[in-house]
Amino acid sequence: MYFASNIKLLRKRKKCTQGEVASSLKIKRPTLSGYENEVALPGIPILLQFSKYYNISVDTLLKVDLRKLTQQQLVVVENGEDIYLKGGNTRILATTVDTNGNQNIELVTEKAKAGYTQGFYDPEFINGLPKFQLPFLSEEKKYRTFQIDGDSMLPIPDKALVTGEFVQDWLSIKDGDPYIILTMDEGIVFKIVENKIRRYGRLNLISLNTGYQPYEIPISEVKEIWQFVHFISDELPSGINTQEMIGKALKSIQSEIKQIKKKIGKKQPT
Repeated sequence: MYFASNIKLLRKRKKCTQGEVASSLKIKRPTLSGYENEVALPGIPILLQFSKYYNISVDTLLKVDLRKLTQQQLVVVENGEDIYLKGGNTRILATTVDTNGNQNIELVTEKAKAGYTQGFYDPEFINGLPKFQLPFLSEEKKYRTFQIDGDSMLPIPDKALVTGEFVQDWLSIKDGDPYIILTMDEGIVFKIVENKIRRYGRLNLISLNTGYQPYEIPISEVKEIWQFVHFISDELPSGINTQEMIGKALKSIQSEIKQIKKKIGKKQPT
């Protein structure tokens, strides 16, 4: 958790004393000092006060090490473009280019996944990833390739290299399309998505392999989203109809929703 270092950094960037910030938040200066020095942890009401004061989400204050951001990235966050505040905001993306100024496609291998979860913001980390070009992709868009693992998205096989196009506006996510999603807790997942951001603030994630149950994730836990473009594998996919699998998965989740509604209906007082 980076709360202590983050609030200390943000205070110094505002060129404020502890007394000035404490006064604005209506807390005592020693209390603020305790938070900054990890002597004490604030409750939820105080966390919300810090979030409002700095115009930065609680998720960011707790989970993102702001010290690792570049000056440009910090300015963007401080100007209200916090990637965790709402799905439609501008994303901050670390990227690389070749000697001609063309966008590279960085490769996040299975071994690099854990590091990517923490280093996706870090230009140095991104620069250390393998890079390549695919001439048939648009030069106007940003792509990245991720190595997936497991069989939840069969017929796309285990260890396939899945390339995605960077999604700037999360509200534009289309129901039923596949996306690579970087999450706070699960790391990188590759799923069919139902977009419930505008109404419920979440995404429903569905596997092509119907042996896996659909589940939902709050948008506040999402770091990056990439729309599936294509995949590379040294294995031939099985002959399963992908559209059929998507249809079955969607029917499964719809059936579960109906059952939940019935249970809720039975509990209503007469």
